[in-house]
This record gives sequence, C-alpha cells and structure tokens, in this order.
Amino acid sequence: MSRPREFDVDRVLHQSMEVFWNQGFKATSYEDLTRTTGVKKQSLYCVFNDKRSLFLKALALYREQVVAKLKEIEALETSPGDKLDALRYSLLDDETGCQGCLIVNASLEFGTDDEQVTREAELMAEEIQLILEKIISSGQKQQLISNRFTSIELASYLYNTILGVRVMEKSGSSREQIETVLRTSFGMIMS
Repeated sequence: MSRPREFDVDRVLHQSMEVFWNQGFKATSYEDLTRTTGVKKQSLYCVFNDKRSLFLKALALYREQVVAKLKEIEALETSPGDKLDALRYSLLDDETGCQGCLIVNASLEFGTDDEQVTREAELMAEEIQLILEKIISSGQKQQLISNRFTSIELASYLYNTILGVRVMEKSGSSREQIETVLRTSFGMIMS
C-alpha cells in the first residue's frame, strides 16, 4: 500500500513556478526547489518525475493563469475600449513585472531548441491573440477601434507589444518607459 502524499501538490507547483520564474530553468537546482517548497527531492520525483516535467507543468500553470486573467477582462460588461484600458492598466499594475513573463523568459532561455517549451509559448500566443481579437473585433464593429487593419492583425500587434513590455520589465526599464510604450501602442489602434 502506498503512503499518502504529505504535501499540497498545487501549492508546490505554484512555489516551483515562482522559483523557475525568478531563476530560469537551467539555474534552478533541485535544492532550490526543495528549499522553497519544503518537500524532499524523492517526494518531488514521485509526483513530478523530474525537474523538466515540473518546469513544463509550471509553464502550463503560468499560461493558464495569464489566459484566465485576460478572459476576466474580456468578460467585463464594458466597452471594448474600456476592456483594452483594463488590460493596459493590468500590465502596468502587475506586481510581478520585474520578473517579466515566465514563458517569454523560457523562450529566451531555450530558443527553439525545446519543442515542448515552444509549444507552451505557441499555445499562450494563440489563446491571448484570440481573446484580443474578440475585443478588437467588437470595437471595430462599434467604430471605436481602427478598421485600417484586421482584428487579427491588430491582436497580433498588441500581443507583440505585451511581449515587448515583458522583456522591458525583465531588463529593468522604468515604469514610465513601459507606460509610454503601452499608451502609444494601445492608442494607435483606436479610431
């Protein structure tokens, strides 16, 4: 008979995600993970198999959290312009800003050498751009957002802006610099 787990898997996954987010995959040791989570190495292995599997689960969790936050903004009962403002403010007020984006960080760390990391980045891009496209399309129908480009093109543009802002955060750009980029980029798509 197997022993019951002695730790909260979700809590450990969140804590591990924070470690990877702060240090990156390669710089994170199992000792870092066990120290942060308070879980022994063998117990982590039993649940997550290895550091790489734990990292991939952390990436998926991060993606799910980011997409859920954006879906909340999309569901607001406000105009598309107000939704885009809410998104812009959420990017500015993100307390994790100096960490950048975990998936962007991982993409920069691995490049295109790791198919699974690349797939997580692609999934996040697809999901976020779809949500942005819905907001933009609605705004275009109401003539609040420019029709000069398609909603798909504008969603791709804003997604690229968001990624750029995350890199700016990680590299130490000031809040004022980031705010200028966001205000300009979001303002350029408005009618």
